[in-house]
Amino acid sequence: MDADRAIEEYAVQTALPVQRKATRPRADALRNRERIVAAAREMFVEHGPDVPLDEIARRAGVGNATVYRNFPDRDALAREVVCSVMDRTTAAAEAALGATGDAFEALERFVHAAADERIGALCPMVQSTFDRNHPDLEASRLRCEELVVLLMDRAKAAGQLRPDVGLGDLMVAIAQLSRPPAGTPCFRVDEYVHRHLQLFLDGLRAPARSALPGTALTMEDLRRTA
Repeated sequence: MDADRAIEEYAVQTALPVQRKATRPRADALRNRERIVAAAREMFVEHGPDVPLDEIARRAGVGNATVYRNFPDRDALAREVVCSVMDRTTAAAEAALGATGDAFEALERFVHAAADERIGALCPMVQSTFDRNHPDLEASRLRCEELVVLLMDRAKAAGQLRPDVGLGDLMVAIAQLSRPPAGTPCFRVDEYVHRHLQLFLDGLRAPARSALPGTALTMEDLRRTA
């Protein structure tokens, strides 16, 4: 009887599905994905959203099949690039908010860090290649905007940032000044981007030396004109 019971228990155990741990991507697979996103960001900035995917694969040092295994189409890759840029920009805003000391200098650090992400060059891609209201992109965008508003409010409260500028003013300036001419590699314009940004930042300091035409620009104003 004991032997029969043991056989029955073994049969039940083997009939049950084996609980397997969810497999994690291999380290080399994660590195390949990161390389693809980094290469795509560079090439989208330099050549626009229509750059051939095989060129992106070549710059990333992977095969075409690896690109398509990670991203089934161009929209998926473009969305990943923009979301990764937004995430890094958000991290820069968080770091600036967490820093102690001069409020305007914290804002300056964020502006220069955001410019390094080339958000301006990616704006046309957001407008034309995929759903800009995709939940992933929307969540990243809203979080980033909230943090930058806090940075600006802190500098205004300290009497260092002129009160007649809004988030939209700041983001338009970063976008415009960080966009390299078409076909120009990013690294060749880095020096000039930060030079021109600093000129712009000096104009944001309070007290203002002139009155600005119009009213402070918000992100909602920009979206209504898109």
